[in-house]
Amino acid sequence: MKTNHLTLAALLVLVAAGCAVGPNYQRPATSAPSQWAAPMAGGETNSPASLAAWWKNFNDPELDSLIARAVQSNLDLQVAQARVREARAQYAIADANLLPTVDASGSYARTETSHHQPVLGSIPLPPNIPFDNNLYQAGFDASWEIDVFGGERRARESARAQVSASEFSQRDVLVTLLGDVAHNYIDLRGFQSRLAITEENIQAQSQAWAITQDRFKKGLSNDLDVQQAASLLATTKAEVPSLQTAIQASIFRLSVLLGRQPEALVAELSTTAPIPTTPPQVPVGLPSQLLERRPDVQRAERELAASTANIGVAKADLFPKFYLNGAAGFESISASDWFSAGSRFWSAGPTVQWRIFDAGQIRNNIRIQDARQQEVLAEYEKTMLGAFEDVENGLVAYANEQTRRNSLEDAVTASRSSLDLANKLYANGLTDFLHVLDAERSLYQAQDALAQSDRTVSVDLVSLYKSLGGGWETSVQSTGLAKN
Repeated sequence: MKTNHLTLAALLVLVAAGCAVGPNYQRPATSAPSQWAAPMAGGETNSPASLAAWWKNFNDPELDSLIARAVQSNLDLQVAQARVREARAQYAIADANLLPTVDASGSYARTETSHHQPVLGSIPLPPNIPFDNNLYQAGFDASWEIDVFGGERRARESARAQVSASEFSQRDVLVTLLGDVAHNYIDLRGFQSRLAITEENIQAQSQAWAITQDRFKKGLSNDLDVQQAASLLATTKAEVPSLQTAIQASIFRLSVLLGRQPEALVAELSTTAPIPTTPPQVPVGLPSQLLERRPDVQRAERELAASTANIGVAKADLFPKFYLNGAAGFESISASDWFSAGSRFWSAGPTVQWRIFDAGQIRNNIRIQDARQQEVLAEYEKTMLGAFEDVENGLVAYANEQTRRNSLEDAVTASRSSLDLANKLYANGLTDFLHVLDAERSLYQAQDALAQSDRTVSVDLVSLYKSLGGGWETSVQSTGLAKN
């Protein structure tokens, strides 16, 4: 008796200890450079980054409005939210597997026993023994797997990590969405600016063409000047359709990002507005802070945790599984005494299952989970390196494009002065019209390049904010996305 008590106590201690096979997850040690390699030449600083609502740094109310509406209605974000709910439900299932299951059942059957069965058919029976009866049954069945080796607990651990991974994935979708809205909005304003410049040059070149026609009629110039002016004007006009196409495509893309029909924002966004300007300073923080901000890095880390737990799930299949089973209910051949004391039945007891031969399936499954963990670990490290690369590229691009823009501003100023001088010389007959054409062409190219550079500077800043993992904090808090 004492031995039985000791055995039971040992089993209870084993269960209470909560031992679980498989490796316990430890977050990989990470290293980050102390400073960014790219020089801070574009107004960037190492001050703590304030990235929760980075788009407001552009001071553009229309952009603020578009982003607010996109967060509320974007379809990609709704897909990510649904995946979070799915992962949470999967975790609830894994958690429920640690608890007993109870089934209730009830049945009625009309039965007839064989008159010639081996037992009854071999002995004489009175003629009044009934071989057909009604059978009423009702009861409960219960089963509980005692998770001695922790397979179910490892499954729950994996499911919990997958919930976190899906939440970080949702945040990553949100960061991408904010960047896409800002990027397409800046593209739209850039195309509108280039179209305005093109139309302005068309007007100026039309006047120049009219002047050459007038001078030709008066015999002050030849037809070559007229044809050259007409050629430049036609070439500039040819840019208009492609710019109009790009403007419409940008509006359509913004509409879809907001979860609306492509034409929904045409009336709202067709009016030309300036390209959003960048702030004088951009705090980017230190590299060591990046890994805690980037949701894709955090998602990869949680996927690694889930993969590590799955190794334990696979290893638990090497060991026996212990169950407590029970059943209780009522059974009778008469409805009148169905629930009486004499109709009760019950059973209870333990069950052990142990797969002793499977031709290596369990061990090969363990090898699969080990390989997947190594794969996910490599993906995690790759994601970290990619995060640092994104920021370094963003810093270089943002700084260098500002330098390029300054040079283009000088080029526009010089081209405008050159055109004024060429027009004066041509009007006084001191130079040929070719110099005027060259000056007009140079001014248009410089103005167009400057508009493109203005757009690129702002887009590069959006890319930098995106690479820093900014934007999800305020939007998640204000919309309650984390709880959906």
